[in-house]
Amino acid sequence: MIRFLVRAAIFLGSAALGILAAVMLLPEVSVSISGFLTAVVLFAVAQSLLSPFITKVAARNAPAFLGGIGLVTTFVALLIASVFGGLSISGWRTWVLATIVVWLVTALATVLLPLVFVRDKVAEHRDGGDKKAAA
Repeated sequence: MIRFLVRAAIFLGSAALGILAAVMLLPEVSVSISGFLTAVVLFAVAQSLLSPFITKVAARNAPAFLGGIGLVTTFVALLIASVFGGLSISGWRTWVLATIVVWLVTALATVLLPLVFVRDKVAEHRDGGDKKAAA
């Protein structure tokens, strides 16, 4: 259960970082403060549900596209977040750039955030071990 919660937190955190990066880097991408949480949750859930489905469809019908599945699922998840969440993206170039930025940041965050958790856990364990040894 804890493992699931940590993975969910990492996935939500990476989605939040990806959307924030797109908002900060691309003037035609905006998100309302109240809609940010909705956009992040919708994006994260959509991407996690769509990824296996789109991978399966591509593997069966267009195996050459398997390398771009992350970009496709990011685009579709952004589309869902923009339709149902507080996210706004205007212009086809911005859609392309936002997809690339969000995909890149979420991919990096998905790799780096667990390292932060592991580092903190190791430091906590080490500090706790020192306290026990001193007692």
